[in-house]
Amino acid sequence: MKKLFIDTNIVIDLLAHRDPYYHESAALFSLADQKKTEISISSLTIANTSYIMMRKLDSKKTKEVLRKLRLIVKVLPLDDKIIGLALNDDSFTDFEDSIQYFTAIENNLDIIITRNLKDFRASKIPVLTARQFIETLKQDQ
Repeated sequence: MKKLFIDTNIVIDLLAHRDPYYHESAALFSLADQKKTEISISSLTIANTSYIMMRKLDSKKTKEVLRKLRLIVKVLPLDDKIIGLALNDDSFTDFEDSIQYFTAIENNLDIIITRNLKDFRASKIPVLTARQFIETLKQDQ
């Protein structure tokens, strides 16, 4: 079973029903719900997603959505080591992407799933879009 690290944009695509990306993100999370893959996200993703979702929903509804999300994802901690790695790495121009990357690395995850492939050019582990990952599963069958 592949262990996936999901970038914030994919989570928001799912929860905010952002077109045209909603269906592929929903398919990805459905795989986790069916125990065909393991999905992890950073605790930073929870905070960022909450901030974005509160523009559409009130606080109570946002927390309800995030509680449901936690049922199918593993929320990884953001700690001093990850912050240090992100601060001392010059291969990422976006600090948030660097935090996400080092969270995936420090937790030995197999693949990063994002819509922004260019932001993870420096990655030492594979980086795919949700659609690309789903296509690889179809090829393996």
